[in-house]
Order: sequence, then structure tokens, then C-alpha cells
Amino acid sequence: MTDANPLLDFSGLPRFDTIAPEHVTPAMTTLLADSRALIEHQTGDAVPATWSDFAAPLSEGFERLSRAWGIVGHLHSVNDIPAWREAYNAMLPEVSRFYAEIGQNLALFSKYKALRESPVFATLTPEQQRIIDNEVRDFRLSGAELPDDQKPRFQAIQEELAALGTKFSENLLDATNAFAEWIEDERELAGLPADVIEAAREAAEKDGRAGWKFTLHMPSYLPVMQYAESRELRARLYRAYGTRAAEFGPAELDNTPLIRRLLALRHEEAELLGYPHFAAVSLVPKMAESVEQVLTFLRDLAHKAKPFAERDLTELRAFARSELGLEALEPWDTAYASEKLQQARYAFSEQEVKQYFTEDKVLTGLFHVIETLFGVRIRPDSAPVWHEDVRFFRIETAAGQLVGQFYLDLYARETKRGGAWMDEALSRRRVGQQVQTPVAYLNCNFSRPVGQRPATFTHDEVTTLFHETGHGLHHMLTRIEELGVSGIHGVEWDAVELPSQFMENYCWEWPVVEAMTAHVDTGAPLPRALFDKMLAAKNFQSGLQTVRQLEFALFDLLLHAGFDTSGERGVLDLLAEVRQEVAVMIPPPWHRFPNSFSHIFAGGYAAGYFSYKWAEVLSADCYAAFEEAGDPFDPTTGQRFLDEILARGGARPALENFRAFRGRDPQVEALLRHNGMVAH
Repeated sequence: MTDANPLLDFSGLPRFDTIAPEHVTPAMTTLLADSRALIEHQTGDAVPATWSDFAAPLSEGFERLSRAWGIVGHLHSVNDIPAWREAYNAMLPEVSRFYAEIGQNLALFSKYKALRESPVFATLTPEQQRIIDNEVRDFRLSGAELPDDQKPRFQAIQEELAALGTKFSENLLDATNAFAEWIEDERELAGLPADVIEAAREAAEKDGRAGWKFTLHMPSYLPVMQYAESRELRARLYRAYGTRAAEFGPAELDNTPLIRRLLALRHEEAELLGYPHFAAVSLVPKMAESVEQVLTFLRDLAHKAKPFAERDLTELRAFARSELGLEALEPWDTAYASEKLQQARYAFSEQEVKQYFTEDKVLTGLFHVIETLFGVRIRPDSAPVWHEDVRFFRIETAAGQLVGQFYLDLYARETKRGGAWMDEALSRRRVGQQVQTPVAYLNCNFSRPVGQRPATFTHDEVTTLFHETGHGLHHMLTRIEELGVSGIHGVEWDAVELPSQFMENYCWEWPVVEAMTAHVDTGAPLPRALFDKMLAAKNFQSGLQTVRQLEFALFDLLLHAGFDTSGERGVLDLLAEVRQEVAVMIPPPWHRFPNSFSHIFAGGYAAGYFSYKWAEVLSADCYAAFEEAGDPFDPTTGQRFLDEILARGGARPALENFRAFRGRDPQVEALLRHNGMVAH
């Protein structure tokens, strides 16, 4: 059976045409056994504590395991049918246990420490030294130095945390899928764009019903909130969306007990490791140095942004009252009123702009930006895929040498988790005489083509695509050949968003936008006058958006910085306090935002959500270098960005990468200026 198992074929790209759920358990069981045998061998006395004898073979062996498990995790995310969910969940505890065991393996730890402390260490390359330093640090964070009687508990915590994170995510997806709003009276559709109505009709038809079906998936939910004239319809969907996976629905999908348990376990983990709280643990491998430093950063930004947010809200309320007859602006009115205000003020709608961003034209434009900035070429390529919608591409040097490849899965599906993300299929590393080419997954949740018309994207969606591609470029354009620090590996979490946020700037450059637009009906590019309105509207409500992100970041950090989950105050009380401090709009008391905050409860951003804003300071400052050069495509600056940031991966600290590119420490001014938050 083993020979025929496609998950155990490491000769090339994943065999998505043949991999099936029944392959998971046998493949992972084999790979876990192989990895354990490898550890047994490598920790033996016969193996000296050197790079080539000890560290390199471990990296090689573990890569097979992480690559196969990465494929399984990916399929669980993009094809979450019962069989894949079951296959993934069957092995999740085993895999979690294995990684928890490694983290506590004293024999491994002492060999890494011996290598770190030996004279040989000085002869290693800087990349190899950084990997060893990271390993020693990670062992400490994984409980390797705990007394033997505490290790089983620490390991049990890791396993339970992994299972809870997965369950949180699944509950949210199931709760999202469980809701449908059926409309039979066409009058309730007033204000909705034609393509949204058509998609809702197709969804109802697919379920064998007349009328229109709306769901809580973004391509269906967001247009209702933005355009539906029916206030009742907006209110119903807003409530359904804001109470997902909470106590108002089926008990088995309620994430409330999971949140409490996750927080308690994280706090227990931190205490076992000798830290005051989980936030302190989270910051050890990050750029930021302390909770105090991050709180000061967030509060300082909030202090600067809040007056702009208050101005935004005052304007919106006045407009809603005078033009829309809404005496009290409710939360389910804000997206609708904002859209109307934006149209009134800048005389355009997102829907109008969307008609110009057709899928192929957007991709051509995106690829042109990458090719011009970094001197590479992107070409269509072929590979087995997991769904007929998926496309595959290759990146080459100007001389035609393969640099990287990526899968592009753009459309929303019921079996695909929400949001947009980049993940790695293969990472760059040296294997003997060869270098393994990095391969990325780029996943989005955009509207698919309706009928014979191509897919069209909102400008926000185009920005999302550029963002995820930025992560992909970080992964694929690395020149590092040591796995532990190639691409995004070993990059501090609060710096990992730098390349992705940097790429978003190009969605606001007129030559780029003009070249990547063609009206879905006429083929005409976006008119300059319309772009100028978009530009004028770019920072529309940026104060509101900034304080919202700061609300999430502060809530996350304070929640993990010693918040007592067993005390009188609940999670919602803390959120209310944070909102009093930084927010200007407060959702209704029944709103259950934490229950869908998967970034921190299921996605690795626990006590790290601030990373988005932290990295935004870095990315805005990096883009300012192009502005100073007078050309967003300045070849010298582009080459330096590639050389000092993208190509370096995690081979040196992110702050050093930044200084090498910018010649100084980061400054917040460019971020405030790009967001229009500068006092006039």
C-alpha cells in the first residue's frame, strides 16, 4: 500500500489528482514512525553534534513529514467535505503529539545546545547559525527545560490547543453554512447589484427552490450590507453574522466554551514556561520586545487616529440623518450609509468600479507589476489540481530559469474556509546538487463567473490578491538554501506582513490600474476621472478602519496579557473596555465578535494581531523609498527591496533587513500619510 500512496511521493509536485482521504492515516503513520526513528538515530552517541551529521539530516527528514501534512491541511481548508475533515481530524492529535514531543526532547535539545556552544558553530554560515539559534530558542518555548513531571502536562496542552483551534474554525464554517436567508418577494432585493441577485437566484435554484438565497459568505453577505435598501434584511443578516458560533445557535457550534478553554490553556502553558502570561511567550520570537512596547505603540496610534475616526462617524451620522432619513445610525446601517455617502461625495460606487476589474486583466496587471519590479517572468504552467477552478503558474528569471511556482484558487466555495491566505506547498532548499523550487498556494474567496461573463473583482478584492501574492513572493523569491530560514521560514511574525502590505500600494498607482482594467461589457479601461474619485475616496473612513484594527489588536493583546478568565469579568467585558478606550462605534450587546475571531483562536495570531499594524509601519516606510526615488518601479530600489528583504527570508533579523534596505530605523510618518491621517 505504501508504495502506491501518493502522499508518500516526494519526487515533485503534490499529486492532487490521486490523493484521497484514505491515504492520510497510512501515510502520516509511516512518516511519523520514520521521523521518530530518525530522532532516535540522530540523538545516539554515534552521531556527532555537527551541522552535516546532526542538524541537516533532521531538517531533511522532517521536511517530508511537514510537506505531506501540509498537503492534508491544505485539502482540509479548500475541500472541507466530511471525508477530508474526518481524515484530517483523525491524524491531527498524532501530528500535534509528535511536534510537542520534539519540542520536549532533551536529547535533541542538548545536541543543538552542544552545537551552539562548540567551536564548530563559528565556522557555520550565518544562515546555519540563525537556524541553530532559533532551534535552541524554540526548544525552550516548547518546554524542553521543564522538569520531567511537568512535561506530559505541557504536551497534553499542545495537543488540546491544536484540536480546539481546528474545532473553532470548523464551528465557524458550519455556523456560517447553516444560515440561509430565503427571499421570495422581489421588492426586498431593491438596491442590490444585478450580478449579486443573479448569484442568489442560482444558489436557490441549486437547492431546488424558487426565489433567491443569501448566505453569510462574504460574496453574498457584504453586498447585502452595502446595497440592500431593505433595512430589515440588513438587520437580519447583520444579527446572523454577528452571532455566528455563539450561544444563540446549536450548542455544539458555540465557540464560547472553546474561547475560555483556549485562554486558560495558553495561560497555563505560559506559567509552566516561567512567563507571567501568554503574551510574553508570543513576543519572544517577534520583533517587538515587550507587551509594554506594543501597548504604547497601539495606544499612540489610537490617540493619533481617534480624532479622524470621530470625524468620520460624525459625517456619516449627519449624512444618514439628512439624506437617508435614518435618525439613529444602527450597525447594520453603517456599510449601507457609507456606500451611499461615498457615492454622494465621490460620485461612484464599488459596484461601478467592479465592472472594470475582470479576472484575466487583473492577473495580467499583477504579473506585470511583479515582472517589472523584480526582473522575473510569470508563465502559465500545468500540474494536478484539487478543483477545476484552480490555475497553476511558474516564475522564471529573464534567462528562463525556474524560480518558483504557485497555485491560484480564487473563488469562494461552500467547502472552502473563508478569507484569503498564502501557504507553502514546497520550500526552497538545497538537496545535494539540486535546489528544490519553492511552490505556493494562493487562496482567495472571490465571486466566480456568473453565466458567460468573466469573474469581476472589487478593488478591495484586487488589493487582497496583491496582498496574498506579496506573501507568495516572499516565499518564492528567496535565495536562501537552508530550509529553516528560506522564504517566510524564521521570519518574525510581526514582520511577515511587510511584503504583502507593500504590494497593496501598487493597486493605487494609475499606470498599474489603467493597464489591469477592461470593462466587462465594453473592454474599455477604467476612466481616469473614475480613478481620481477612487483616489480621493481612498482614505474615506480610514480613521474608522484604523481604530477598528487597533480595537482588535488591543483586545487580543490584553486578553493574553494576564486577563483572568476565571474571574468576574468575562471576555466580552474586556472587549467593552477596549472599545470604550479606542472605538467610536459600539456594536449591540448581543454581538459576539470573539466567537468568529479565528485569527487569534484558530490562526496563529494569538497575542500577535498587532503584527498587522506593526508591519504596516514597515511596509509604508519601504514604499516611501520608491516615492522618494520618484518612481514606483524604480529599478534600483526594486532590486534593493528584492535583495535585502524578499531574497533574505528569515536568514537575518527583520529589523536588520529593514535597515539594510532603508538605511535607518522604521518611522510611522509614511503610514499616517498614506492613510490621510495628517493634520492639515
